[in-house]
Amino acid sequence: MIDTGNYYPRERDGRIDEIETGMLESRWVERQLGRPVVKAFNNILAEQLAERGRPKGSTERIALPVAGDDAAAKEVVLQLVDQLGFEPVDAGGLDESWRQEPGTPVFVTDLDANGVRRALAGAKRERGPKWRATERSPGDFTAPA
Repeated sequence: MIDTGNYYPRERDGRIDEIETGMLESRWVERQLGRPVVKAFNNILAEQLAERGRPKGSTERIALPVAGDDAAAKEVVLQLVDQLGFEPVDAGGLDESWRQEPGTPVFVTDLDANGVRRALAGAKRERGPKWRATERSPGDFTAPA
């Protein structure tokens, strides 16, 4: 299973206590599905995914991180990223997937592979206020709670 989503407590999802108290989003998703997941495609906008794929070797090729524990499953997703016209970057195990979530330096950026690696390395684990639930969560994307 590919986990392409992100937790948006203020705009859509409401409060998920496990995530708010430190469980990784993708670990929570694994528990809900009862299946291992690979985290990918969650740091790019849908329209960019549809329009920004480029051939291998292109200087305009955007890199995308892929995190997961199952090496074979992760390899399939890395190949899919490549086939869609993006540079795949192995972002480690699923416990490192927080590095590509909202509020991190790699989220919704158009970085090359080296830029993605630097951004992942520079990420901070703490979820900023914009990415945490409030007592009024959820709102919507035009009026977050």
